[in-house]
Amino acid sequence: MPSPLFDTLLNALPTLHAWLLMSVALVVAYLIFGIAGFGTALVASPVLAYTLPVAQIVPMLALLDFSAASGNVVRNARAADTGELRRLLPAMLVGSLAGAALLLHLRPETLLRALAWFVCGYAVFALIGPRAKSRLSQKWAIPFGTVGGVFSAMFGSGGFIYAIYLTSRLERVESMRVTQATLIGFSTLARAVLFLIAGVYADVPMLVTTLTLVPAMVMGMWLGKRITLHLSRAQFVKVVNLVVLAAGVALLAHSK
Repeated sequence: MPSPLFDTLLNALPTLHAWLLMSVALVVAYLIFGIAGFGTALVASPVLAYTLPVAQIVPMLALLDFSAASGNVVRNARAADTGELRRLLPAMLVGSLAGAALLLHLRPETLLRALAWFVCGYAVFALIGPRAKSRLSQKWAIPFGTVGGVFSAMFGSGGFIYAIYLTSRLERVESMRVTQATLIGFSTLARAVLFLIAGVYADVPMLVTTLTLVPAMVMGMWLGKRITLHLSRAQFVKVVNLVVLAAGVALLAHSK
């Protein structure tokens, strides 16, 4: 005779149609994450919104992003640039606290629109403009880390800000990927802890749905990793800039 717990878990499972739709979206999203180290929320959220309440999407992606980023870091920890992490993480923390405060006192739409135009302009310049002759100064870690933290706290999407800085600083593709993944890991862990404290993860159906989507996340990450192994630095930076441009366009659409 089935137990009440078994019945609860069974009823919490998504329908096959919803699961397939979400799985396809997450394979694509984590393929991009596996290459660029960010972008899952911007890619997956519009599709997930067809099958999940919007309030469940960000907490669910926080868990999956943290798992994906942690796996990336554990397997390739030595590739991370610890110098850049020491510069970016404190600024990211300050930015996250500032973003949480701004969210309570400002209209985020205006700030989001300004960021979207900046991101689009930067990405277009990086794709078609003249190639820089020198690296970005490490002093830029403070503004980039702070702004990334602000927008991670306010909109759950600041990874492309870190990517702009890291692609202008680091030469090795693997170092860029793992350093970016480490930053995203810390950022998503902070969000997940806040959701846990707020009781969001007491939602059993959302947790069950998250577990059923782990294979899609793993497959997307594996595909992204395989593709990255065959990319030169120039190709990798171009892919990242294309994702940054797509992120900017998505932000512009969202801010209207």
